[in-house]
Amino acid sequence: MKEYLCIGQVVKPQGVRGEIKVLPLTDDVERFLDLARVFLRADGGEERAVTSARTREGFAYLCLAGVSDRDAAEALRGRELFVPRAEAAPLPEGRYYIADLLGMQVVDESGRELGRLKDVMQAGGNDVYEVQGERTFRFPALKRVLRRIDVENARMELDGAVLAEIAVYDDAD
Repeated sequence: MKEYLCIGQVVKPQGVRGEIKVLPLTDDVERFLDLARVFLRADGGEERAVTSARTREGFAYLCLAGVSDRDAAEALRGRELFVPRAEAAPLPEGRYYIADLLGMQVVDESGRELGRLKDVMQAGGNDVYEVQGERTFRFPALKRVLRRIDVENARMELDGAVLAEIAVYDDAD
């Protein structure tokens, strides 16, 4: 499991005093209001204190220590923001951090490898998982198809019969 989790991506500077607009990569944008610090690298490098935070219309707006003008904020455009796993918002039973799911080996109930989880698209009602393997496909993350998710061993087991009903393949005619 990753020690640092990505919680957002800097979209652009906001104003002229160094504030940044952040696209949350988390279910709860309000979690940004409680941040004391963020890291600009996945390995915990480039720590920045959060000096102020607000949310509006699904985005977070942060002021970070050392980012005091528009040019400094512009230099952060496109950068991802990370927090240590220990400081991440706790998840309810049966929920997982996307960072822990990406790259998982995906198999059916017989153990046949289907590929690796490449992307998780948050499309509203259900997340949509994209698996890249011999055939690339997508499927809604429904309980009836997800037989087992083992974060420790980076392995996801799917119900092959249900998958056959709901999967959309890139190479389908």
